[in-house]
Formats: sequence, structure tokens, C-alpha cells
Amino acid sequence: MTAADGAGGGTLQAPTAVRLDVWLDVACLFKTRSEAQKACRGGKVEVNGQGAKPHRVLHVGDQLRITRAAGRKQLVTVKAVAQHHLPKADARLLYDDTTPPPTPEELAVRELERHFWKSRFKAAPRTPDHRERRRLRSVKEGEG
Repeated sequence: MTAADGAGGGTLQAPTAVRLDVWLDVACLFKTRSEAQKACRGGKVEVNGQGAKPHRVLHVGDQLRITRAAGRKQLVTVKAVAQHHLPKADARLLYDDTTPPPTPEELAVRELERHFWKSRFKAAPRTPDHRERRRLRSVKEGEG
């Protein structure tokens, strides 16, 4: 806060710079600010090609590289900064996602991984519906 927008009753101005972890949360690139902080501390976020800590000040025009799951990189250019949460549609206007589309090889690897994990774990058993409960009850009563 500056003196102009503090207790003096002046008008509020749009911020020109904001903390990296706050911006990542406001821009909906991470679900929570604490997740954004963990990613920054873990070296998953780079600003202008350098590792960034959560308290780093972010400006319009900065380029971010976020390392996601399975080593995928998301490239983002900051178009605007905000300190407070916005509707998701407005939050998407804060950045320009310049991530190149995945190559056919990457898509094939993702598909193989998906099938592998799907085959490794069976779906959780679902709760029986009314008809199945009635059938199970009749089987139990017939045995007793």
C-alpha cells in the first residue's frame, strides 16, 4: 500500500508488481498459495530463466516456466498483475500461455501411462443400488 491508497482516503491504484506466490494463486495456476510456495521452494518455478523464491516480485512482461507432473513444462508470460482473487475467466486474462502443444510421442507416452495405471488399480467397489440391495437381502435371508 502506498500513502495515496492508505488511510488517507485516496483512490486505489492497480498494482504494478506483486509477489510471485500470490500471483500464481490469483492467476489460478496453482490451487492455493501454499501450493505455489511449495513449487517455488522446490525449484519448480523459474522467472526469466532463473529459479524463483515465493517472495520474488513479479512484473508485467516476466516469463515463467513451471515444471508440472511428469516433467512437463508450462510457459507463461505475465500480461497483468493482481493481488486479490478474481473470477476464473478474469484470472486467465492475467497471463498468456505460450506452452507448445505436446508432440505425438508425448501424447503416446501419456496414453500408455494412463492405460498402465488404469490396469494396475481396479475401480473402487461402488455402493449397491436399490435393486442390488434387495437381491442381496433375499440371498442372505434365504441362507439363514
